[in-house]
Amino acid sequence: MIDDNSIRILQVVGRNMSRGGLETWLMHVLRGIDRERFRMDFVVESEGIYDEEIRALGSKIVQNPYHRRRPLIWGRNFSEILRDRGFYDVVHSNYHFYSGYVLRLAKRANVPIRIAHSHNDFSQVDKERGLLWNVYAKLMRNWLDHNATVGLAASREAAAALYGANWQSNPRWHLLYYGIDLEPFKVDADPAAVRAELGIARDAFVVGHVGRFDEQKNHGFLVDIAAELTQRVPKVHLLLIGDGVLRPAIEHRVMQAGIADKVTFAGGERPDVARLMLSAMDAFVLPSLYEGLPLVGLEAQAAGLPFVMSDAISEEAVVIPALVRRLSLSRPASLWAETILAARNFPPPITQKNALQLLEASDFSIASSVRKLSGIYAG
Repeated sequence: MIDDNSIRILQVVGRNMSRGGLETWLMHVLRGIDRERFRMDFVVESEGIYDEEIRALGSKIVQNPYHRRRPLIWGRNFSEILRDRGFYDVVHSNYHFYSGYVLRLAKRANVPIRIAHSHNDFSQVDKERGLLWNVYAKLMRNWLDHNATVGLAASREAAAALYGANWQSNPRWHLLYYGIDLEPFKVDADPAAVRAELGIARDAFVVGHVGRFDEQKNHGFLVDIAAELTQRVPKVHLLLIGDGVLRPAIEHRVMQAGIADKVTFAGGERPDVARLMLSAMDAFVLPSLYEGLPLVGLEAQAAGLPFVMSDAISEEAVVIPALVRRLSLSRPASLWAETILAARNFPPPITQKNALQLLEASDFSIASSVRKLSGIYAG
């Protein structure tokens, strides 16, 4: 039962509540927060996989389609949501630059705590955009500066991408690392059953990846790495978890590379990523072009997996150095393959149980995230 005197929070999320990194983290927060003290609702563009659970936990989902070319309509709808749904104590915007507009509207509605949250490092992408985008970004930063009471970021790079290079000089801007739910990583692994379910040989060396199929995740390079691996180890397998607009193109690329029998597309919207990491994967690879702080990288370390990631990803994602190797994307796929195979030939000197204990004691547990976020929401 939700207390009428609870602190009311409105999460503003792009697209919908599906199984992306941000959305999954927000679900961890919703499950872990004191829901008698904090009431958390969501503004989204469309329906998502988490909607049913969100409602079951006592929260509301409100749709407001994102009119990229008609922001005044979005803003009018958002202002009506703030007015018609009753008073919100907190608006927590996860829209990157667009948060400047969101929080400007929230301030006009007299919402006392107005939070911007940067979840990704888009700085390289922003450099390639034109003059109009730069004008938009400058305006949004100005609005953030005048309307945000708190600014959060998933990493130092994500903070600089939204708040500017000198973000640390402003006491309103803070780092808040993603926390993950570690309970699913405490179960016993069953490699034989899980691999049989996926159609993967029990004795295969399985390299895993979790991520939506879009340009950021660099799946094309991942296929090149897999092709190099198959030349070196006959019983190697690539397990891809995720979905997205580029999946057909990547499936075609796998066929062209002649490794279709060495790659499994396990699909997206899976609730059992921890089970697959623990039981089906021997190593994890993340050659992303950019990230904020990838949740799946933390999960891979919780599973005790050797983890090879691009140096475009923040060093803050390295919680357990014994498990992680960072490589430049300028290095050839052959070197990435050799680095991954080195983890096979020389396993890291740490058990999965010990890796889990290190994560539990770090800032990357969901308990830590919820504790810090609760303090911010309470003002």
